[in-house]
Amino acid sequence: MERLLVLVRHGQSDWNLKNLFTGWKDPDLTEKGVQEARAAGKRLKTAGLGFDVAFTSALTRAQHTCRLVLEELGQPGLQTIREQALNERDYGDLSGLNKDDARAKWGEDQVHLWRRSYDVPPPGGESLKDTVARVLPYYCSEILPRVLRGERVLVAAHGNSLRALVMVLDGLTPETIPSMELDTGVPLIYRLNADSTVASKEISRA
Repeated sequence: MERLLVLVRHGQSDWNLKNLFTGWKDPDLTEKGVQEARAAGKRLKTAGLGFDVAFTSALTRAQHTCRLVLEELGQPGLQTIREQALNERDYGDLSGLNKDDARAKWGEDQVHLWRRSYDVPPPGGESLKDTVARVLPYYCSEILPRVLRGERVLVAAHGNSLRALVMVLDGLTPETIPSMELDTGVPLIYRLNADSTVASKEISRA
């Protein structure tokens, strides 16, 4: 039994390019983001991987990435479940602001704390801890059981919602997870043991 779980952060979005806090705002992919998503699909196909079900968030950039990956795999009609629990971290009052402008307004140290601490949320938004508390129950109830049944599962989502999953899969702590970055359009290929622990992990770079 394969127990395959592949995580892909969406390709570059228009607001990534413009250096804006995005959160639950809904910009689409840039042309580079489209290329990143297609490249991820090509690498997964080269690795001989295919899927039984896909999960993505309620946001366009993740859905578009998921669709492009599946097209490259020759699985454009695959069942895809869209779920708000997999959305990016909500940046609250920072959403839509240029990151440099935010630093000018609140100071480098305060913005760094909001971005990189585990449990300090920005005004009106979520901390990474809050995001973990939203993502993990959904993973445990809806995604993990399918993986453990032997279904091959793709999750196309966001930097912080996927970091919540990687935190559990890789056994990271509140102290180590804030410094861990996920590259856009780079698949993380996990194979799980029957007890849900990680048997192997591969980062599929170009």
